[in-house]
Amino acid sequence: MANVTSFLSTSNETRAADGAAPCYAAGAMTETKAAEAPRKRRRIGRAVLLVLLAAIVLLARPADRHLRAASLLLRFADERAQGFLPAYGKHTLDERLTEVPSARGPVRARVYSPVGVKNAPGVVIVHGVHRLAIDEPRLMRFARAIAASGVVVLTPEVKEIADYRIDAASIETLGAAAHSLRERLGGKPVGLMGMSFAGGLALRAAADGAFAEDIGFVVAIGAHHDMRRVLEFFRKNETSWPDGHKEALAAHPYGALVLLYSHVEALVPPADAAAARDAIRLWLWDDREASKAKLAELSPEARTQVEALLEGKADVPALIDEIAKHPEQALSVSPAGHLGELRAPVFLLHGATDSVIPASETQWLAHDVPPALLRASLVTPAVEHVELRGEPSLAQQWELVRFMAGVLDVAKE
Repeated sequence: MANVTSFLSTSNETRAADGAAPCYAAGAMTETKAAEAPRKRRRIGRAVLLVLLAAIVLLARPADRHLRAASLLLRFADERAQGFLPAYGKHTLDERLTEVPSARGPVRARVYSPVGVKNAPGVVIVHGVHRLAIDEPRLMRFARAIAASGVVVLTPEVKEIADYRIDAASIETLGAAAHSLRERLGGKPVGLMGMSFAGGLALRAAADGAFAEDIGFVVAIGAHHDMRRVLEFFRKNETSWPDGHKEALAAHPYGALVLLYSHVEALVPPADAAAARDAIRLWLWDDREASKAKLAELSPEARTQVEALLEGKADVPALIDEIAKHPEQALSVSPAGHLGELRAPVFLLHGATDSVIPASETQWLAHDVPPALLRASLVTPAVEHVELRGEPSLAQQWELVRFMAGVLDVAKE
């Protein structure tokens, strides 16, 4: 299952500059990767077959849900996969663009509906930090895999997240999307799934009383609990855990770049803010020439500061200190202090060695989510941030299948 969780990634374009493993890749495979693909698919097939053998010894209903979960993950790994398991529980799809009404105006969205499924459950899947938003190929492939399992999927385009900004305004968009899908399905509460920083925003939306009747469950993958602590992680390269211990971990430059992009005012004078924001955005898009053109519009002082940030030479701790002077901004996008208001079941998944949002954040989430609502909390070495790390063991793959089976199960309750 070498690609099972790559749907949780952020951006090949945004992280290529950092030398990081690609995520939400938008380009075609290289020839080498193309040659490796059949071998990877064979490994996936063998691993999932073992999962199948394990599942059939269970009682009928658990076996069915685990088969559906394994089928979903296998289809996501390879849309062209054929055979018994990829076809298990698979439905043809109706896919179309739509709009979601919100307090800030209509939101572009895409809906994936399984054909011929009566009273199908629904889930809103929120895209990661990527300029392609709902048009990102891996997000679309994952949405299709979920929908083919008999679930109506809605993917709303969240303009702040698509613009690499973590903003409290997005919370209302997520809630509006859940409300819209619930109305589309005749009033049944729907799921809300968010990746990375969108996972934390999804939890905030679910904890908002205005959307309590709309959201039936939440899935937060690689999410944050308290943005102030995430900022501190980028300042100190150290994680803080609920039991009080701390661990050294080198923070990934990509995360700092995204967070600082959201707070350009901490970098440059107000007169330079617009051009600095454009320069960083274009750099994140991997458009280096256009970024350099914008850098030329900056004052000498601002240009030096922004260039240092883009080249990985900035004094990140000092910049984080500037952001930390305004904790209200970090708190406005943090689930911390709001989880007691949740009314929906919660599923948490995190990579054990995540260096963008550390796994300690999911441990904090698990600590604060009301115990009766915490359906699953999985921190696994098989995932790094929100994509696979190496070749997961069979046990780790089975954990992922069980996790997804639980999500499918609660969706159909």
